[in-house]
Amino acid sequence: MSGKAEIKLDGNSYELPVVEGTENEKAVDIGQLRAQSGLITIDPGYKNTGATKSAITFLDGEKGILRYRGYPIEELADKSSFLEVSYLLIFGELPTAAELESFQHEITNHTLIHEDFHKILDGFPSSAHPMGVLSSMVTAMTAFYPLSLDPNRSWDEVKMSIIRIIAKLPTFAAWAYKNKIGQPVVYPKNNLDYCSNFLHLMFGLPSTDHVIDPVVANALDKLLILHADHEQNCSTSTVRIVGSSQASLYASLSAGINALWGPLHGGANSAVIEMLEAIKEDGGDINKWMNKAKDKDDPFRLMGFGHRVYKNFDPRARIIKKAADEVLESLGVVDPVLDIAKGLEEVALNDPYFVERKLYPNVDFYSGIIYRALGIPTDMFTVMFAIGRLPGWIAQWKEMRENKEPIGRPRQVYTGANQRPYVDINKR
Repeated sequence: MSGKAEIKLDGNSYELPVVEGTENEKAVDIGQLRAQSGLITIDPGYKNTGATKSAITFLDGEKGILRYRGYPIEELADKSSFLEVSYLLIFGELPTAAELESFQHEITNHTLIHEDFHKILDGFPSSAHPMGVLSSMVTAMTAFYPLSLDPNRSWDEVKMSIIRIIAKLPTFAAWAYKNKIGQPVVYPKNNLDYCSNFLHLMFGLPSTDHVIDPVVANALDKLLILHADHEQNCSTSTVRIVGSSQASLYASLSAGINALWGPLHGGANSAVIEMLEAIKEDGGDINKWMNKAKDKDDPFRLMGFGHRVYKNFDPRARIIKKAADEVLESLGVVDPVLDIAKGLEEVALNDPYFVERKLYPNVDFYSGIIYRALGIPTDMFTVMFAIGRLPGWIAQWKEMRENKEPIGRPRQVYTGANQRPYVDINKR
C-alpha cells in the first residue's frame, strides 16, 4: 500500500488505496469504488487499467526496458536458450543444470502426437489458415488428455499438461504448414534441440534428412525468446480472463491463439512483408514510399516501424537485427523484397525525420525479414509468434490460478434505449 487517492463527486468524497509495484509503478485500487459510491470507471480497450498484479514481466515503454522475472531481455537473448527462458517464466527462477536437463528431456519425450490427430488434420482443406488449424489442434488436446479439463487437479497433472503443450505445439504448427502446402507430415527427432527439431518438422521430408543451419536455428531461438512474454497484451489478457472461469489450460491457450490471430496483434510482421511486396510491385522506389510515409495527408503508413508501447526504441529489435543480418548472410538469399527491406531500414536509421520521431525498425520488421528468408509463408508468421509466446501464456495462466483471481467480469456503461413496451408486429 502506498497512500490514498480521493475522488469527489456531487459533494461526496471517496478514498481509494494506492498500490505500488516493485519498479515504483503506482495504481489506484478501485476494487471497492462501486460498493462505496455506485460508480464504476470506464476505460475503452483497458488502455489505463491494470487488471492484475503480476511478477512475470516488467516493461517500460518510455525507457525501452523489457525484463523477464527481473532479467534484462538483452542478457537472456545473449546467454540463455528458449527452453531455459520458458522454465524461468513458468517456474519463476532460472533452472539449475539438472533442472534444465530434466525439463528438456521431458519436452523431447512428448513431441510425438497421437496418430488420431491425423484424422483431425485431414479434415481441414489446404485452404485452411494455419492459425485456425493450430487453435483447433490445441483445443483437441482436451479430448486426448481428459484429465487436463480440470485445472484444479494435482500440480503433477498440471505440470504434465504444460510439458505436453510446449512439446507438441511445434509439431502442430509444422503439420498445419504441411497441410497448407500439401506435403506429407514429418515426425520429430529426439536427437535435435527444440528449434532444430522445429525446422526439421517444417522443411524436412519423410524420406530425407533436412540439414539444419546452426545460424538459422540460433536466430529462431532468439526470436522465440524475444516473443516469449510481453506483459498484459491482448492475447495474454485473453488467456487470463478465459482461465479465470476455470477453463482448462488447453482451452485458455487456444483462446490466446485466436486473439493473437487478429491483424492488429500478431499480424504485424505479416503486414511488413505485404508492405514490402506492394513497394516492389510499384517499382521498388524506396525514396518515394519514405516520402509518402512523411506526408501526414497520405494514408500510407510504414509497417514495422515504431511501436505502440515502446516510445523510444524496441529493445528486442536491436537484438534481432544482428540475427537477421547473420541469417541473410548465411543463406545468401537473393530476394528483391528483402533488398527493399534493407533499403527502408537504412533510410529510417539515418533520416532525421524518422530518427527524431523514434520511428525505428521494430521486432516485427526484423522477424518478418527472417521468416521471409527462411521461406516461411506470411500466413505462418503468426503461428511462429504463437510458439514463442506460449511460455508467457502458460506463466500468466499459472500465476492467475495460483493467485486465486476471481472470474473476469468487466462492467459497462449502458447507452441503449430506456424501457419501452413491446409493439405487436402488425402495428410496427
